[in-house]
Amino acid sequence: MTLGYIKNRFIEIYHHKTYPAYPWLTHKSNEILASYLKESDIGLEFGSGRSTLWFARHTKHLTSIEHDEGWYKKVKKMLNDNNLHNVNYHLIQMDKQDDEKACDVAYVDVVEKIDSNSLDFVLVDGVYRGLCALKSLRVIRPGGILIIDNVNWYLPSDSRSPNSRTMQQGPKGKIWEDLHQSISQWRKIWTSSNVTDTALFFKPTSNDGPDTI
Repeated sequence: MTLGYIKNRFIEIYHHKTYPAYPWLTHKSNEILASYLKESDIGLEFGSGRSTLWFARHTKHLTSIEHDEGWYKKVKKMLNDNNLHNVNYHLIQMDKQDDEKACDVAYVDVVEKIDSNSLDFVLVDGVYRGLCALKSLRVIRPGGILIIDNVNWYLPSDSRSPNSRTMQQGPKGKIWEDLHQSISQWRKIWTSSNVTDTALFFKPTSNDGPDTI
């Protein structure tokens, strides 16, 4: 653990305490989402928490998937206590949590019931992240956003955050390789706190070309 990491970690903690209502993502990605999302937007998230309440307050409707029963009960109570009723909140439990072996689980198959090009955003921040992200591509509308937290653990980059995959290592396994290829032409905004990373991938519209920031 370096002094630089310790400094960045304290900065991250400061941001999360200063903005307690914001999702537990990088500060920069939260700023982008706050300016980009609209009150009429509809979204899906895998993995619930502070993001669930934030999306409920700032968008029209959210479907949220959680696998941990204890955490589900806590977030459900927070939604009720804050009178937030525009969230379809689902508890879907499972035994395995291995992206490379997951294939046909109820947690991921929630996406199969959603119409193509119907969602403005999808946040992937739970279990089975690679498969959730890959299957979500179909349901995101042109111009919509795929948000992947801790993306540096799975896709290659030049990030300085711990456990980041290098360009030489490439994506983490076949599912992530398939995702990497599928979104290669999507505009990308990769944000990092040098502790963890959050990436936003924008589904191309007919006028879009490849672009990264």
